[in-house]
Amino acid sequence: MKNKSNEAVMTATPPQPDSFEAASTELEAIVSAMEAGQMTLEASLSAYKRGVELLHYCQTTLQNAQQQIRVLEADMLKDFSTLGIDER
Repeated sequence: MKNKSNEAVMTATPPQPDSFEAASTELEAIVSAMEAGQMTLEASLSAYKRGVELLHYCQTTLQNAQQQIRVLEADMLKDFSTLGIDER
């Protein structure tokens, strides 16, 4: 029975981060723990898997933010090098 409960804990899906900052903080903690070299092989694999999930979440969140900025600035971007001296 003990093995089944351990398997359930290990296969349980970790919750989605609340925010980019929370994901980044958790990812930094995972990296620090792994760099310390004190984790078992199983814990390292589990931490690595979680780290990949968090990294993907952060990358996706940043890409979405960049896309939103491009949309918001689409009509506002101007080539300032073409302005004449009088127009500045």
